[in-house]
Amino acid sequence: MEEEIEVIHSWSAPRSLSTSLMYSFAQRDDIEVLDEPLYANFLRVTGVERPYREELLSTMESDGNIVVRDVIFGPGGKKYRYCKHIAKQRVTGLTDDLMKKGKHFILIRNPIDILPSFDKVVPPSFNELGLAGLASIYSELCESGKAPPVIDAAELQEDPEASLRGLCEDLGIPFQAAMLKWDAGSKSVDGIWAPWWYKSVHNSTGFTPAKKYPSPFPSSLYDLLDQSLPFYNMLKRHARKTSDIGRSPVPCPNLPVPANEKLLAWVGDEILPRDSFSIRHTVQGGDSVWEGLRIYKGKIFKLEEHLDRLFDSAKALAFNNVPTREEVKEAIFKTLIINGMFDSAHIRLSLTRGKKVTSGMSPGFNLYGCTLIVLAEWKPPVYDNTRGIILVTATTRRNSPNNLDSKIHHNNLLNNILAKIEGNNAKADDAIMLDKDGYVSETNATNIFLVKKGRVVTPHADYCLPGITRATVMELVENEKIILEERRVSLSEFHTADEVWTTGTMGELSPVIQIDGRIIGEGLVGPVTQRLQHAYKMLTDESGVFIPTYPQA
Repeated sequence: MEEEIEVIHSWSAPRSLSTSLMYSFAQRDDIEVLDEPLYANFLRVTGVERPYREELLSTMESDGNIVVRDVIFGPGGKKYRYCKHIAKQRVTGLTDDLMKKGKHFILIRNPIDILPSFDKVVPPSFNELGLAGLASIYSELCESGKAPPVIDAAELQEDPEASLRGLCEDLGIPFQAAMLKWDAGSKSVDGIWAPWWYKSVHNSTGFTPAKKYPSPFPSSLYDLLDQSLPFYNMLKRHARKTSDIGRSPVPCPNLPVPANEKLLAWVGDEILPRDSFSIRHTVQGGDSVWEGLRIYKGKIFKLEEHLDRLFDSAKALAFNNVPTREEVKEAIFKTLIINGMFDSAHIRLSLTRGKKVTSGMSPGFNLYGCTLIVLAEWKPPVYDNTRGIILVTATTRRNSPNNLDSKIHHNNLLNNILAKIEGNNAKADDAIMLDKDGYVSETNATNIFLVKKGRVVTPHADYCLPGITRATVMELVENEKIILEERRVSLSEFHTADEVWTTGTMGELSPVIQIDGRIIGEGLVGPVTQRLQHAYKMLTDESGVFIPTYPQA
């Protein structure tokens, strides 16, 4: 006997695991499902073309209000009816009953995962993606006093059972274990569009984990991603968290003043919500550590050494809830892969103490755990390593360990920046920084070496960061059977050197041809410099940690 049925509305964008979720609910013994019952109405109202348009309009009711009254809310033989809706199909002219009746929830998926596969049937566009409509549905339901549960497809892939249990709890229905599995192949509930859209889900028998590493993201879709991400990020902030994907779990702290949870702040040239991406990653007081990494022929050079220093620096600054080494590596790999960066690239890796519950200096306010930022860029060496660079000596002295130990690779770089300003004003490439006793420490951005009568000399790392490229070049010097001295070095020794070079991840090994107006050697790249540049290139070609998915010879 048919009777009044309780309707569950699922709203999503295309390619968001919505069909998998429909199959999941179809396994229950108390639910009947409808696959996009408003699709024909959408085609009739909008006039958009689909390969199956005429067949669909001839076999499916195209009057949306009749569908709402007789199909969606019509009598049924089960306790519940599950309606899978695509957000863009909620077009004008539909009765208010659609949103006022039944239980609603929203399924979201990061557009970075949707867009690359979207054009199998139709070209991707902002309207076709429909995330703005999804955000509008969420806002409308909130205004009516019925804030809908939000579930992220990534959570479904990571932990299907926990996600489904949480969703059932939010909907006020019991979880059934049958929801975790279904038979492969087409289903009787499929819409007639299934052959165009459902090929991959027909091969599935349950929710499958996302690929460990994504495919490179097409640059042609970047603008569309940029337009869509704000809507996804807004909805994601309201999503149920059943797992902490990609990082160690940190409980959400209580704010000292709860009213501060929903504030607006000025950032750059606009006002943004407190929890927006821009504010979440703001570093107060330079309270962050960082590393620079270079990518050569599918490999990350000296990755383990850089991570050692990153974690040492975080420990020295007493960071809490630091991501694991594997979590940092995975974030690096995924960033490089999705950008298609396997050579001639540079990464700025930053680890902040994390978001604060309120502004203030105390690390006691950073209760959300550390924030990892991976910024990958196409970046060749930043100095002219063929013709050489020019340096001047800054009046700004290098920090003493008595004040701030430079062996902590921290983001508080004002000491270096002041010296760099002096270099810029002198039209030089960089500026040499002296220690408190007047001996050379390093430049504002690099370590520094000289050659005199066949010996290589570099300053002690008492006042400066003992760079990883510095250590690498020191090993190469010894491998080349050249005498190496590490000692205090005066500025005049650099003025009168036969050769000078600087070292750093950003610039590699950069010859110096002039310091404070003095020509170094013959004013050309010297033979020892060239020899070590060649050795360094050979090393970067041969060593490093391979990026997963990069074809190895």
